[in-house]
Amino acid sequence: MFLNQQELIELTGRRQKAAQVKALRFMGIEHRIRPDGSVAVLEEHVKVVMGVVDSGATKAKREWVPDWGKHG
Repeated sequence: MFLNQQELIELTGRRQKAAQVKALRFMGIEHRIRPDGSVAVLEEHVKVVMGVVDSGATKAKREWVPDWGKHG
């Protein structure tokens, strides 16, 4: 669900929390700071940002077409 510490280091290339946060912001990756000061990053969000998984936003949406035919 969340990246572990080693995955966070690999993603950001940084070990210090402040540097990790700066790198995450630069990459546009959403994150939260936990009460203990650690950084929480959702694994699924990273996959979407990095293009591994489609977020659904780019999937074809059903287009609404008006019915101009006669009623009644």
